[in-house]
Amino acid sequence: MFRLNLKIALRNLWKNKGYTFINIAGLSIGMASCILIFIFISYQLSFDQQFGNKDRVYRVVSYWKYSDGEEFQSGVPRPLAPAMRNDFGMLEEVAAIQGSGGIFKTKDESGKVRLKTSEEAFFVEPQFFKIFNYKWLQGDAEQALKEPNTVALSKEMAVKFFGDWRKAVGQSLEFRNKTTLKVTGVFADMPENTSNPVKIAIAYAGYENSKLKSWGAVSSGSQCFILLKKGVDVKDLEATKKAFVKKYYTEKGPGKTDHFFQPLLEVHQDDRYDNFAHKITSKNEMTGLAIIGVFLLITACINFVNLATAQAVSRSKEIGVRKVMGSRRQQLMAQFLTETLTITVFALLVACALTEAALPSMTALFREKIVFSLVDQPVIFVFMIVLVLFVGFVAGFYPAMVMSGFDPVLAIKNKVSIGNSGGGVLRKVLVVVQFAITIILITGTLVILKQMKYIREKPLGFNPSAIALVDVPSDSLSQLKYNLLKSRILSEPGVIAASFCSDAPSSSANTYSNFAFDGTKDADFQIGHKTVDADYLKTFDLKLIAGKMYSRNDSLNEYIVNETLLKKLNIVHPEDAIGKTIRLGGNTVGARIIGVVKDFNNLSLKDAIAPLMLIKSSKTSTALAVKMESKSIPGVMSKVEAIWNSVYPEHVYGSAFMEDNINKYYESERVMGTLFKVFAAVIIFISFIGLFGLISFVATQRTKEVAIRKVLGASTLELVNMLNSSFMILVLLANLVAWPFAYLFIDRWLSRYAYRIQLSVWPFAIALFISLSIALLTVSFRSFRAARTNPVDALKGE
Repeated sequence: MFRLNLKIALRNLWKNKGYTFINIAGLSIGMASCILIFIFISYQLSFDQQFGNKDRVYRVVSYWKYSDGEEFQSGVPRPLAPAMRNDFGMLEEVAAIQGSGGIFKTKDESGKVRLKTSEEAFFVEPQFFKIFNYKWLQGDAEQALKEPNTVALSKEMAVKFFGDWRKAVGQSLEFRNKTTLKVTGVFADMPENTSNPVKIAIAYAGYENSKLKSWGAVSSGSQCFILLKKGVDVKDLEATKKAFVKKYYTEKGPGKTDHFFQPLLEVHQDDRYDNFAHKITSKNEMTGLAIIGVFLLITACINFVNLATAQAVSRSKEIGVRKVMGSRRQQLMAQFLTETLTITVFALLVACALTEAALPSMTALFREKIVFSLVDQPVIFVFMIVLVLFVGFVAGFYPAMVMSGFDPVLAIKNKVSIGNSGGGVLRKVLVVVQFAITIILITGTLVILKQMKYIREKPLGFNPSAIALVDVPSDSLSQLKYNLLKSRILSEPGVIAASFCSDAPSSSANTYSNFAFDGTKDADFQIGHKTVDADYLKTFDLKLIAGKMYSRNDSLNEYIVNETLLKKLNIVHPEDAIGKTIRLGGNTVGARIIGVVKDFNNLSLKDAIAPLMLIKSSKTSTALAVKMESKSIPGVMSKVEAIWNSVYPEHVYGSAFMEDNINKYYESERVMGTLFKVFAAVIIFISFIGLFGLISFVATQRTKEVAIRKVLGASTLELVNMLNSSFMILVLLANLVAWPFAYLFIDRWLSRYAYRIQLSVWPFAIALFISLSIALLTVSFRSFRAARTNPVDALKGE
C-alpha cells in the first residue's frame, strides 16, 4: 500500500512542478536554518560534558549586595579553598586554580635557548585532576604537582616544547626568566568545548601568593572548584555556607558578601560570570536562536498548508472518484500524508546541501569549530528524523483532513469550496501569522542595527582611535627600563604620545576597592581604580574639568577622579573635591585629589559609568599605550616592535589595538545582528514565495470570474486591485498583530544597555512599508498576468 501511495505521490508532485518547487524551496531553507541552529546549540551545550563527575562538580563564585545594586564575580579570595577544605565535610575534593602566564623557554644541552614563547598557564592544586578526570599519558595525576616548581603539560604543549611528548617528562622549562620548572607529567589534549583550557599546569605550591590571608581581595583569575560527595545535594551546603561566611568575613565592607555554588554545566552559559576560556553563550542567546529556528520552520509549514489547501479544489474530482471507488477517509489521509512526507524528505536532502554550504560562513561568524557530521554526531541524524516527522505531520495533517473530508457528489461536480468548509478562514489566519513573524524579525533587525550604529558612534569620553596597547613586563628589573622604552618610542616619527598604565580607559579588567573619603568612615560603595602615568590623559584625550594634571615627580601620590564619584558623594561643584584625600581599603595613608576628569565609559555601553580614580604610578603597569598618526600606523608599529625587542630581548612582544578591544565587548551583538539580517531575509523569501504561490492558485481559481468581469468592461487596474485587495488587507492586519510583540521583544533586548536608543515609531513604520511594498510587488506581478489573459481562452469551453 505504501509503495502505491508513494507512486501516486510522486506522480502528483511531478504534475504540479511549480507547487512542488515552492514547497521544497520554503521547507528546505527553513529546515537548513533549523539544522544549523541545532548544530550550534548542541555544540554550546556540549561544553564540559566530557568529565565523568560533571553532575557533582561546582564552581564557587562570589557575590556582593550593595545598597544601589549587586556584583557577580567568578573569582574568590585566595584563602577560600583551604578554608572550605577544612570546614565543609560534605565535599570530596576542593581545588584552587590560578590563571597566570608568561615567557617559557627551553634550552638545548649547551644552554642555548631553543624556544622562547609567551603562553597562558595555570597554577593548580593536585586535587584539580581528581575533580576533572583528564587522561594522563605520562606521570601520576595525584603526585605530579605535589612539589613546588613542577609542571604538567598537555600533549600539544609537550610537542611544542620538546618535539616528542614521550620525551617531555624529566625535562626542564624556564618560566618568566627566573623559575626552573620540572616536567612531571603529560596529559591528553582537551577539546575546545571546555571552560578550563588547561594546557600548562604548574604546581600551586609554587604560586607566590598562595599563602595570602586577605579575604577582601578578589580577582577573577583566582577560582575554586569543588566535588560533592556522592549522595550530597548542593542545597545541603547552604547551612554550612552561612556559618562559613559569618566566620571568615569579619571585616565590615560596603556590601554584603556571599558565595554561590555554580554547576559546572552552567559555567559556559551564565553571562554574569567570566571563565578561563573567555567563551560564554548565554541561555538567552540560545533560546533566542531556537525561537528564530521555530519561527522559520512555522513559516515554511504555513506555506505548505496554505498552498495545499488552495490546491485542494483542483484535486476535488480525483478525491470524489476515489471515494466513489471505495477509498475510505483514512486511506486518503494516508495518501496525502505520504505526499507531504515525500516533499519533506526531498526538502531535507536539499537542506543538508544548504547546511554544508552555509557551515563555513557560520563557523566564521561564531568563531567556533562547528562540524556537520552524522557519523561523529549521531544526535544530528536523530534530530533530522524528528524534524521530518514533525514537519510532515504539522504541515500535512490539516490539508489531509480537509481534502479527505470532501463530499464525493460535490467533488465530482467540481462544486467544492474551501471557503465554505472553513479552510479559507484558516488560510487567512495562517497568512497573518506568517507575516506577523516576518514583521517581528524585520523590526527587530532594524532596531538591532540602529543600536549597533549608536554604539559605534556614541562618544565614549576618550579617543580610542590609532592607539596600540603594547604589553610590558612588570618585574622589577623590567621596570628600570620603562623610561628608556618610552623615550625611544616617543622619538619615532608618527608617534603622538605614550603612557604606561594598568588598563585602558575602557577595559574588562577593572579593580574595585573599599575607600574612605576626606577622613570619614568607609563609603557605602566601592571605587574602581587604574594606575597611570603623567601622560595618560593626553594619550587618550581625556578632558580635565577641574584641578590640574599630574606632576612629573614620581614620588608624589596624586589622584584624579571622575564626575560619577563626585555625584555619588553628593559633591555638586568639581572644584570642591580638589585637595580632599582618599584612602583605599587596607591602606593607612591616603592621597590628595588634584583633578577631576570628565566622565568616560570605563566598561561597555551595557554598563553605567562607575565611580573611578586614576592613581599615578607605573609600578603596576601592564601596558604602554602608544598614540599614533592614523596614516603612520603600519610603519610605526613595526618600529615599536623592533624597539621593544631590543629593550626586552628576554621577553616576547605582544600588542592590541584599543578599537579592537572595544569591539570585543559587542561580539554577541555583532553575531545577533548578522543572524537577524540573514534570517529576516530568509523568512521574507519564504513568506513571499508562499504568497506568490497562493496568489497564483487564487488567480487560477478565479480565471472565469476575471474573464467575465473583463468582458463586462472591467479595466486591468480594477482586476488587479480586486485580486490584490484581500492580500494587502491581510498584510496590514499582520503588522497590527506584530507590533505589540515586536515592541515587547525590542524593549526587553534594549533594557540590557545603560546607553540605548530611544524607541520610536520609525522601525515599525519601515517594517510596514517593506512588508506592504514586497507584498504589493509579489501579488501584482501575478495579478497583472491574470488580468491580461484573453477572456476568450477562459470562456470558450462554456
